[in-house]
Amino acid sequence: MADADITDAPEGALTTNAPVGETHADTSASAPGAPVAAPAAAAEHAQGSGPSGSGQKALTIGAVCKALLQEFPDISISKIRYLEDQKLLSPRRTQGGYRLYSTADVSRLRAILRLQRDEFLPLRVIRQELAAGRAIADERPPSSTGGADAAPAGASTGTGADSRPGAALRRATFSIRDRGALYSLADVVEETGADPKLIKELEDFGILTGQAKSGTRYYDEAEREIVRAATELARYGVAARNLRVLRTSAEREGALLQQILAPALRSRNPERRREAVEALENLAAVASHLKHLLLVRDLRKIAG
Repeated sequence: MADADITDAPEGALTTNAPVGETHADTSASAPGAPVAAPAAAAEHAQGSGPSGSGQKALTIGAVCKALLQEFPDISISKIRYLEDQKLLSPRRTQGGYRLYSTADVSRLRAILRLQRDEFLPLRVIRQELAAGRAIADERPPSSTGGADAAPAGASTGTGADSRPGAALRRATFSIRDRGALYSLADVVEETGADPKLIKELEDFGILTGQAKSGTRYYDEAEREIVRAATELARYGVAARNLRVLRTSAEREGALLQQILAPALRSRNPERRREAVEALENLAAVASHLKHLLLVRDLRKIAG
C-alpha cells in the first residue's frame, strides 16, 4: 500500500471516519485533553506489526476505503462492514473496538470486489473461491492508470490488457446509489469515439435518456458506458433499434428486483434501507451472472 494511504489512516479513520456504531475508547473519566489521546493510542496500535511480525502497518476501515476508492468508486465503509457481516472478512480489533486491516485483509477485500465487478459472482460463490484460494492467487495490483473509469480506455494501450472486442467493457463498475459525474454530448463523443448520430438513435429508441440542464443534455457515467458498448456493437452491424430487446430485458429484471425488495426500500428506517440497497446490488450481481450463463448456454448451441 502507498505510504500516504497508511499515514492518513489514524488521522482520518480513527476520528471522523469511524463508522456509526463502532465501539470507541472510553474517555469519560479522562482529563479535558484526553479525547485526543485515545485516538493517538489507537493510531499507535494501528501502526504496529502485522501477524507475521513483518512491520507492515495495519489500516483502519476509513483508510482502506480511501485506498480502494479509485479502483472501486462505489466502495463505502458500510459495504466493507456488510462483507464482514457475511463472514467474508475478519479484520482484527483494537481494545477500543476499531477494525484494523492487514495487507492480506486488503488483498482479500480487493479480490472480493473484483469478483463482484468482473465476474458478477454472488457472495456465496465468492466465498467458495476464497476458500479454495483461487481468488487470492489471481489477485494483482490495480493498474496505475486508475480504476473502473480508466479500464475502457486501457483496452487498446497494448500494456498486457485483454485486447479482444468488448473485453475492457466488462471492467466498468457503477454504484446504484451514486450516478457519478455528468458528461455533455461532446464529452461522451470524445471519450467513447461514438458517432453523434448513433447517440441520437439510442435516445430515439429509449436506450439513453440523459437529462437536460440549462439547454444542454448531460449523461451520467453509466450512460456514457452504454454509448461505448453500443459503439462496439455497431462495428458488428448491431443497430440501435436492435438494442431495444436488451433495454426491455433490463426493465423487466429491474421490476422483478424492485418487487422483491420494495417494502425494505420504502422503509423509514435508514439502516433497513441501507441493507436493502446492499441486497439490491447483490441480487443484481446474481441476476447478471445468471443471464450470462443462460446466454453462454444458448451460444454453445449456436456454435455447435
